[in-house]
Amino acid sequence: MKQLLDFLPLVIFFAVYKMFDIYVASGALIGATALQLLATYLIYKKLEKMHLITFAMVAVFGSLTLVFHDDTFIKWKVTLVYALFAIALGVSQLLGKPILKGMLGQELKVADAIWARVTWYWVGFFISCGLVNLYVAFSLAQETWVNFKVFGLTALTLLNTVITVVYLFRHTSEEQRKELK
Repeated sequence: MKQLLDFLPLVIFFAVYKMFDIYVASGALIGATALQLLATYLIYKKLEKMHLITFAMVAVFGSLTLVFHDDTFIKWKVTLVYALFAIALGVSQLLGKPILKGMLGQELKVADAIWARVTWYWVGFFISCGLVNLYVAFSLAQETWVNFKVFGLTALTLLNTVITVVYLFRHTSEEQRKELK
């Protein structure tokens, strides 16, 4: 259910874009993300910082897109969200409190060096996605960017999540692997 809620604003953005245009889709994205927050809170009685940050970025950059009738703002939002994620991961690692270990460390017990590798891998991934987004957003057609944002970045993120889980699983103890199966 939680994954469905996470993807719902993206699906709504894409569907509305295909039926109307980037501006109507940007407005729909703002509304869908607000509804996602509300539904998440009603179901789980809490909100994650990532959802709040994403909503703030969607609200600000989506609104700027609508007010100035310029799709540049919504295109930049993607890169800025990736940059914030990369900064948060990198800073948390440098401060000795890696976010990923905090999120997954109870389920997957691996050495701190492994958590550091995974963290820096994701920092690089987010930076790369942000840069590729800028290229696609400002060098290719708007429709190509929308398709890339919805399908390309989502697929890349899911693929990297699988790669990360497999990597972490390979570095767990034999005893823990049996528990996880």
